[in-house]
Amino acid sequence: MFLHLGEEKSIRNKEIIGIFNYELIKKSKATKEFIDIMNYDGVVQKVSKEKEVKSFIVSNDKVFLAPISSVTLQKRILNSIGRND
Repeated sequence: MFLHLGEEKSIRNKEIIGIFNYELIKKSKATKEFIDIMNYDGVVQKVSKEKEVKSFIVSNDKVFLAPISSVTLQKRILNSIGRND
């Protein structure tokens, strides 16, 4: 199964390590440092150039900044469990 992150970007569910609220960057120094390091390493990919970032998704090899809330993305994954699409 795939998870749609916004715009024309989707990733495989099995590649996802975690889905997080982007507001954590403002509240957690460690989270901000993580995103800064990943950005420096060139593995951060912004899904939409125009829309506000609402979540970040950590995968096996990238960090995606998505315009869809972490709650919505998590619901999409939960709804896909058990489906044979």
